[in-house]
Amino acid sequence: MANIQVERVYSIRLRQKLVGYPRWLRSKKAVRYLRNFLSRHMKVPPENVKFSEKLNELLWSRGAKWAPSKLKVRVVKFDDGVVEVELA
Repeated sequence: MANIQVERVYSIRLRQKLVGYPRWLRSKKAVRYLRNFLSRHMKVPPENVKFSEKLNELLWSRGAKWAPSKLKVRVVKFDDGVVEVELA
């Protein structure tokens, strides 16, 4: 595995980003927003952002309609450009 280049902790508010969407799309939009947010802040393409299983289970734990309103995540960027995201 490549060496760690950058490691950060973000507290991300999702509630205000999901207000205008239909309920059945909220978890899907939360995943897309989180991926785009982290790709923008870590300066990598969105395809290189990988979520951990626990984070994915948390995002979808209450179904597609009720996404969490706030997340605290730990983000690690490696030398090869891959970004791994896990719960803090």
